[in-house]
Amino acid sequence: HVWNFTHERALVDRDGNLDWIFGAIGSHLTKNFSEINLVGEGSTGKMSGFYFTDHDQHLDHDTQQNHLAPHTTSDLLFKGALIQESRSVWQGMIYVAPGAQKTDGYQANRNLVLSPKARADSIPGLEILADDVRCTHGATVGKIDEDQIFYLVSRGIPRPLAERLIVEGFFDPIMQRIPFEGVRQRFQRTIAEKMRVFDEQMGR
Repeated sequence: HVWNFTHERALVDRDGNLDWIFGAIGSHLTKNFSEINLVGEGSTGKMSGFYFTDHDQHLDHDTQQNHLAPHTTSDLLFKGALIQESRSVWQGMIYVAPGAQKTDGYQANRNLVLSPKARADSIPGLEILADDVRCTHGATVGKIDEDQIFYLVSRGIPRPLAERLIVEGFFDPIMQRIPFEGVRQRFQRTIAEKMRVFDEQMGR
């Protein structure tokens, strides 16, 4: 029953390094703006996001990676799964200012839609005003690969367990980015709880 609106901003100065981790598992509705400003030469920012929605949750993340100095690096990876009638929106932008040469920017958003009425929207963006940069982005929205399910089931693994294993594997790159064991375990427990809700929805 929580409506959550947040705006977070970070400044990273010369040769500084920020490792920023987001986790979204609760709230009825979330609108989050997250902005990282690489203001010093040689600064680095990593943004890692995890979300898993159910029921009629609506989670909306708007991320901004601003390269405002030369020789800066940003790396964003957001991964989410959705069940029931929930919805997620991710909109990201990499901005490279004039003169911010030798920028290296990357952003990716991956979504796993597990229920027919769930919906994920993914909107990556680039705005580049320098001419010596490397910036890439990507976004995917898809279902569990039936070939993967078939492979596991053919080896004696029940379908519900096979789906859980695939979802856990989907999220593993995010889990590997989390240096805090307690936070990682909490997210892993959430994955298991949400998958139990999914199994109940499927009548298992």
